[in-house]
Amino acid sequence: MLFRSASLLALCLMAGTAWAQGGKTLRFVVGYPPGGSGDFVTRTVGEAIAGELGVTPIIDNRPGAAGNLATEVVIKSNDGATLLVASNPYINKALYKKLNYDVDKDLTPITLLGNGPMVIAVNSASPYKTLAELLRDAKSKPGTLSYSTVGPATTQHIAGEAFKRAAGTDFTYAAFTGGALAANAVSGGHVTMVLTNLNEVAGLLDSGKLRPLAVTTRERLDVLPQVPTVIEQGYKDYETVAWFALAAPAGTPAEVVQKIADDLQATLMDPEVKLKLTGAGLYPNYLGPKALSAHIQQEYERYSRIIDEARIKLD
Repeated sequence: MLFRSASLLALCLMAGTAWAQGGKTLRFVVGYPPGGSGDFVTRTVGEAIAGELGVTPIIDNRPGAAGNLATEVVIKSNDGATLLVASNPYINKALYKKLNYDVDKDLTPITLLGNGPMVIAVNSASPYKTLAELLRDAKSKPGTLSYSTVGPATTQHIAGEAFKRAAGTDFTYAAFTGGALAANAVSGGHVTMVLTNLNEVAGLLDSGKLRPLAVTTRERLDVLPQVPTVIEQGYKDYETVAWFALAAPAGTPAEVVQKIADDLQATLMDPEVKLKLTGAGLYPNYLGPKALSAHIQQEYERYSRIIDEARIKLD
């Protein structure tokens, strides 16, 4: 059993009238497309919660506008049974001149669900066998090589801009609505390089259609032990991962938020859940409400500097 009966009480309290009146669904609004890392994390955790409650999980994918669409849906919800899974809304105040919400006032962070390591990869038929070879060519022909991510203005896009600055070179940016689409553009020979979450490119790596040049984590990944980190290849300050946070609309009682977080801590470390996530190239990484709030602020400060330097701004 992934969730103890105490967690049922907490979730029912949060659900308020939805459960009091016999509600049968729990809705997760996801700021990512189906099949991506955020979607997979949500389905894994959502199915565990819903299965324990005996209700039906609704995974409501609302990609686009850097997570703003999903965020607004959750903030405007009043059924007591709608949660948000996203990370971008927390840095969007550095990206957008105007937002229809105040993320600090309108959302309540609950817990970090996990991290998604990113991979830099090229077409297996390309001449680039190492990151150094790719960057050497990019520096000799500024702007002629390209890179793709889900985007624009996503964690991956910002990570790509940070990489360009760390490497002291330039790539033409190509935005796609999903990480898998960004990877397919490289395997199809339309874009030089992709920077995307591991699970969104794993199939193309396994099939030999893409060649991994680096991972963006501080240490090598167990699932790709032969692939060096960006840090190993001479860029000591470059480390970035995608992260996925669970949040509720503002006004959710603090004791309910903490109870959900406490039970999720045990759930994320459950061997079955952990195996399912790590098998998809995702890593459980629990942070409770206070620690998550501190993490969000730290990430906002880091990403906002990159956004300003790269002049990434959206209307």
